[in-house]
Amino acid sequence: MTHTPSKPAVYGIFDKATWTVTYVVHLGPGSACVVIDSVLDYDQKSGRTKTTSADKVIEYIKAYKLKLEWILETHAHADHISAAPYLKKNLGGKIAIGEHITEVQKVFQGIFNLEPAFKADGSQFDHLLSSDEIFSAGDLVGKALFVPGHTPACMAYQFGDAVFVGDTLFMPDVGTARCDFPGGDARTLYASTRKILSLPPETRLFMCHDYPPNDRPIAFETTVAEQKANNIHVHDGISEAQFVEMRTQRDAGLDMPALILPAVQINIRAGEMPPQESNGTAYLKIPINAL
Repeated sequence: MTHTPSKPAVYGIFDKATWTVTYVVHLGPGSACVVIDSVLDYDQKSGRTKTTSADKVIEYIKAYKLKLEWILETHAHADHISAAPYLKKNLGGKIAIGEHITEVQKVFQGIFNLEPAFKADGSQFDHLLSSDEIFSAGDLVGKALFVPGHTPACMAYQFGDAVFVGDTLFMPDVGTARCDFPGGDARTLYASTRKILSLPPETRLFMCHDYPPNDRPIAFETTVAEQKANNIHVHDGISEAQFVEMRTQRDAGLDMPALILPAVQINIRAGEMPPQESNGTAYLKIPINAL
């Protein structure tokens, strides 16, 4: 199959442990590519990491002789740890996230009482993307879409007819992301969903996660038309007030993600671990009664 800038190839790698999908986007063998939302395996019981999921990304990129240009994060994830530094070390590329990551860094810098040397200026990333910024990987042209609400820094990424929505939307039978994290806002999320759903109806939408109900198979691709018709939270006809009421009530009963404490304090560092202490070991902090 021939892939063009208007209809790029999209390869999704599903991580069952975190229900996360990592994407490789490219224009065919030998072309430049981008990776979106990579996963570093983390065992919470032992505090040990592995690279099983990220190695699948590397295997695919090498098999198709692709050149990694960008390692993109849709936001500072609370449910998995980024493998961006590992991918960069092995394949090159620039690590990028939305410019409003600085707001998230400032909040969690306080929550975790991070070391004085930590800078809440986004400098841990190679590039901070602004709203509607255009960037390229070879002939593959991307556009950063600012879609806050789940967090104040969420970005979606558009390449031709494909949009990678992060946590803004889930599959139609799952709905939308929660808005109760620091800086989250249901009204803002509603506006972001309408921004995505104002794109042409045939636009392909790729989810960052899938949490399938009723034992249906894992799925992570849909379209604007399907979301507008069937999304249980934001289908056409749902008003902002209805959405905010539903989202607020629903979020009040949700547990925190299992990995939020380790994940956020690593992901706001662009996937790097905290500085090693005098014994050569890096440590994560667990704030008591803070969230």
